[in-house]
Amino acid sequence: GDGIASRGIGYGVNTIRVDGNDPLAVYLATLKAREIALTDNCPVLIEAMTYRLAAHSTSDDPASYRAKSEEQEWQLKDPIVRMERHLKQQGWFDQTHIDEYCTTQRAEILQALKTAEIQPKTDISEIVTDVYQEIPAHLARQRDELIAHIKRHPEHYPATIMSNKD
Repeated sequence: GDGIASRGIGYGVNTIRVDGNDPLAVYLATLKAREIALTDNCPVLIEAMTYRLAAHSTSDDPASYRAKSEEQEWQLKDPIVRMERHLKQQGWFDQTHIDEYCTTQRAEILQALKTAEIQPKTDISEIVTDVYQEIPAHLARQRDELIAHIKRHPEHYPATIMSNKD
């Protein structure tokens, strides 16, 4: 199918379909959804139609299932590019502002990365404890298999990956 909006409608759920590559349209859709949710005390499904420019993973080759021209067409609709164009057209931003902003953000990101790198690493045995209150059996099995594998092959993993409590 071409989306899930029809399913929301089919189940009687207020549904908004929006161009997910248009930041302003997404913003307005979320405002409307919030208004409906608060006014009518009901859920609202927002389907943001978008396009994944990057590969699914490092092992994926998008060239095998889509044309280069398709990618180029969608690159023009990139939400960051669209927002930059809009801000420039409104006279709210120029290239100098963008360059300064990017420089500042890069510095903040690099500082955050340095801070994160010196934090104690999370023990691998806690791999899903921040996601589930009760770990599903299949994930507990996978975690246990991973821990056993690491213990069998410690030379392939950093010593900090597991605490000595196991």
